Amino acid sequence: MSITANRIKELRTQKKLTQQGLANIINSSRGTVAKYEGDERNPSYAMLSLIADALDTTVEYLQGKTDNPLKTPAVDDNGGENEQLSPNQRRIAFSIDPDISDEERDDLIKLFEIAIKNRRRI
Repeated sequence: MSITANRIKELRTQKKLTQQGLANIINSSRGTVAKYEGDERNPSYAMLSLIADALDTTVEYLQGKTDNPLKTPAVDDNGGENEQLSPNQRRIAFSIDPDISDEERDDLIKLFEIAIKNRRRI
């Protein structure tokens, strides 16, 4: 069984969540959670992020890239803590290809700004 499958199950049981309970939090089904834990299916990065948030850990821990299950606060260049993303912001961020260029990223930001501006006019 993979590290990811083991760690999802381990943390879920530590938090005294059922598979259905975790599924409800991440807006998925109990069967999908069971498949993740049974190593029959691999969660996407976006789903891993939702699972990590639900289990109060990091994606890196779930993937076995670190042995530290604790979240550490994000720090900006000035040493201050960044604000947490809202669930909608997180869904948008994780749905975008992480390999996009800086120019493509700037174009997407402009597109989002236009969409938000037009939404407010309605």
